[in-house]
Amino acid sequence: MKIVCVVGTRPNFIKVGALYKEFNKRKNIYPLLVHTGQHYDHEMSEIFFNDLGLPEADINLEVGSGTNIYQTAQIMMKFEPILEKFMPDLVIVVGDVNSTLAAAFVTANVHIPLAHVEAGLRSGDRKMPEEINRIIVDHLADFLFVTEQSGLDNLKKEGISDEKIFFVGNVMVDSLLNNIQKAENSTILKSLGVSKKEYILVTLHRPSNADDEANLKNILMALTEINHNKTVVLPIHPRTKKMIQKFGMNQMLENNPGFIITHPLGYLDFINTMKNAYAVITDSGGIQEETTVLGVRCLTIRNNTERPITIECGTNTLVGTEKHKIIQGFNAISTKTKKNNKCPPFWDGKAAERIVDILTKNIS
Repeated sequence: MKIVCVVGTRPNFIKVGALYKEFNKRKNIYPLLVHTGQHYDHEMSEIFFNDLGLPEADINLEVGSGTNIYQTAQIMMKFEPILEKFMPDLVIVVGDVNSTLAAAFVTANVHIPLAHVEAGLRSGDRKMPEEINRIIVDHLADFLFVTEQSGLDNLKKEGISDEKIFFVGNVMVDSLLNNIQKAENSTILKSLGVSKKEYILVTLHRPSNADDEANLKNILMALTEINHNKTVVLPIHPRTKKMIQKFGMNQMLENNPGFIITHPLGYLDFINTMKNAYAVITDSGGIQEETTVLGVRCLTIRNNTERPITIECGTNTLVGTEKHKIIQGFNAISTKTKKNNKCPPFWDGKAAERIVDILTKNIS
């Protein structure tokens, strides 16, 4: 069975890393790894491949940065000749980024079976480009692999055939559990000069936050007040760094000794930093899942989430982007006993195994 796996961003690498570990156990699977180049520098790409044990990409489309429409169009034009040349039995796309949408659209148009890993997630907010991507890809896919109950409910509401839908669990969690012991050997806390449970880890990258001057200012002001009590560790995303400079907000961070600004961390370093944080403040979807498994308090600086299971049975709380609500959310976790989280069904490290078993049975 010839399978093309498409990756483009850090979350993609994590999810496909779990699949590749399972592919390597099977003698009848011949994977081809296509990197679109959506994330392209060392800190956003190469270091993750190394940490996850992913092989070097067989093909790199090298699309680089650009608007959503530009990236999507570039990937589509470069991906079509690859499929026509290799004619795989299946294409696997993961998540909800531009690379996912572009590869799915081309695959459906050349009539090759398509699998979507992490199907069915919905935030209800179509202003998010990721939401548009999710909906379109799910309606193009032949195999929809679902991580949580809300995904099943959403796909049923949208009229997608039950025969295409498989509740398998979460490959992001597979990678986390596969690598958590290796992450213990990281010396990142020493490098950052912080102690366990004495800092807050912050990630901030979504366009709705980073590109919106008012939201970005509110978030940074809230963090400035929060760090009177705890050090804030911010591995800064290139997009966020660019927008902070554009809006002239550099001094809010540079003149504050309570902030530790660092480059994006590798996967193992990041797991270690997240696992040992007092709390995590983020706008990332995957980090909501990882903190749920790790039992780390998480404040999500968004007004919605496509991963409601992390709120229902995890440690995640939605706090929005207003300064006072972020501070209230932090004060609440500071004064209340930590929730007793429990892992959602099938978040057991075996999602990739289930996916490959299903594909093996259904693809000739």
